[in-house]
Amino acid sequence: MLRWRFLLGTLIVAALAGLCWLDIHAPVPGLYLMPVVVLIAVLATRELLDMAAAVGIHPLKLPIYFGNVTLLMASWCLPHYMKTGLSSSQAAIGPVASETNPATSSVLAFAFFAIVLTVFWDEMRRFRRPGGNVANIAAGVFALFYIGLMLCFAIQMRVLYGVGAIAAWVITVKMCDSGAYFVGRMIGRHKLAPRISPGKTVEGVIGGLIFACLGSWLTFHFIIPFTIDIFNVKPGPWWGWLAFGLLVGAGGIFGDLVESLLKRDAGRKDSSNWMPGFGGVLDMLDSLLLSAPIAWFCWAAGMFGSFD
Repeated sequence: MLRWRFLLGTLIVAALAGLCWLDIHAPVPGLYLMPVVVLIAVLATRELLDMAAAVGIHPLKLPIYFGNVTLLMASWCLPHYMKTGLSSSQAAIGPVASETNPATSSVLAFAFFAIVLTVFWDEMRRFRRPGGNVANIAAGVFALFYIGLMLCFAIQMRVLYGVGAIAAWVITVKMCDSGAYFVGRMIGRHKLAPRISPGKTVEGVIGGLIFACLGSWLTFHFIIPFTIDIFNVKPGPWWGWLAFGLLVGAGGIFGDLVESLLKRDAGRKDSSNWMPGFGGVLDMLDSLLLSAPIAWFCWAAGMFGSFD
């Protein structure tokens, strides 16, 4: 099983690296990555709704699928529609003009509000007797927040700050996952949350954060300069990559625990058996989802310098 996981993991990393390389040279930022993100969102939404069904919660699925895809497409399309002043090659590699940020965020917030209203409306239409409606609404809104809205932050990083921002986020989180796993297996003694995730240890968390900082350093010193070399970059403080590693790594660990809680509540070991050795899409996505807003904030706050 370990050999299979290594082989499949290598293939996934190679495929993502190839898509990122294509996306750097795409005439529109995200042209090659967006279909993958939409597919992942649909599969993750299905798994989350299946886990809700396992505990007797049954929100209407179609509005939630439609809402998550709509949020992702709006997050991708709006900055392209609003931006000005960048050539196609610049737009494909690096950040979009910063003035598009407030308008995009406002429209996305309203879109989320409108989609949540449809969840309320659908439950109002099918109400027959007391019991279950509040849980259905809560599950529907949670699915929109947990998958659709979190992935919007990832899309905004790609469009506003370039492929390098995505690479920094994914590499840091996955290095944290790997470090926590190996250190926890080797020297883990003190359980972190035994009722939710018995395999996680305090020693694993510390090892994961160290690996996250290493991944952040490698990305910011070797990968990001390659992806934004057509810009005049003013370097940020030296501690930027260190803070990024610690914050994003911690967000990834928390996100992993959140998904473990969802699985325990549904009585499942994995979110699905879609990928043997890895579990489901949510099992691979869990640490990325709740760390995406943290990574986005680090970029938006200018921790790594500024772009001219």
